[in-house]
Amino acid sequence: MSDTVMNAIPDDIVAPFQIEGEAVRGRLVRLGPAVHKILSGHAYPEPVANLLGEACALAALVGSSLKFDGRLIVQAQGDGPVRYVVVDYDTSGSLRGYCRYDEEAVAQLSTGFARPGAKSLLGGGVFIMTVDQGPDMDRYQGVTAIEGETLALCAEQYFAQSEQTPTRVRLAVGQADVGQGLHWRAGGMLIQNIAEDDARGSTTEAWVRTQAFFETIGEDELLDPTISAETLLFRLFHEDGVRVFEPKALQAFCRCSQDRIETVLKSFGEDERADMVEDDGQIRVTCEYCSMVYAIDPTSLADEG
Repeated sequence: MSDTVMNAIPDDIVAPFQIEGEAVRGRLVRLGPAVHKILSGHAYPEPVANLLGEACALAALVGSSLKFDGRLIVQAQGDGPVRYVVVDYDTSGSLRGYCRYDEEAVAQLSTGFARPGAKSLLGGGVFIMTVDQGPDMDRYQGVTAIEGETLALCAEQYFAQSEQTPTRVRLAVGQADVGQGLHWRAGGMLIQNIAEDDARGSTTEAWVRTQAFFETIGEDELLDPTISAETLLFRLFHEDGVRVFEPKALQAFCRCSQDRIETVLKSFGEDERADMVEDDGQIRVTCEYCSMVYAIDPTSLADEG
């Protein structure tokens, strides 16, 4: 995408929706400044940035369904050029994420005409979703093998195995000029078939029909800053009718802080901390998520008493 858009529709939202009169629900995410902040904070190669952008959109789609205060962590790790991708979503709508990768291996993989996807980048490994309800509750974690060339396919496999919920996912990442030069954007849609019961009867026909409409979504539509969530959903599902609920705002936000960093450093012994001191007498710690560099005076970490 390269067309300049001067009057862009607001971004950084996730909107729940329901197909009228049918047992199919879903969510649509549109990410602009939030995903640009996350991806531009590191000098990621394009395939790596694309993978992390997909993970951000996926985390927002899934995490926004949580009914409690907590976090969803979406991650995948393998033996490929990208060792690790992780996105942390909390129920306030905050996102942060990063990738750990081998730059040379990614460059070698990217020499062909096709942009490498999740399976090529991650290799053999696992896709994990972790739900964290806070310190007083046990974490719930679901793990599946990385299957399919996209994170969307990994997510569909996860829901089929771990949740037994028929689910379809579409994700898109790209760059667009919204009047300030090229900026990263991401979008995605998730639909799910609500389980049959005596009141609903069979939901198969509605699910098949909704998937047929879902298959017509283009990546350009998910990314286009001139198309609102409501307009896109109406385009897809106007034959059956679609009800769009209040969207949730999203933002890029990292929870790192001076206090958190100092707490972590205090967990090391004095000898270990001494090895971390640089020539100017400071200990420097870089947050992997947001690239913020913290300079810590080692004397402030000395044990009291």
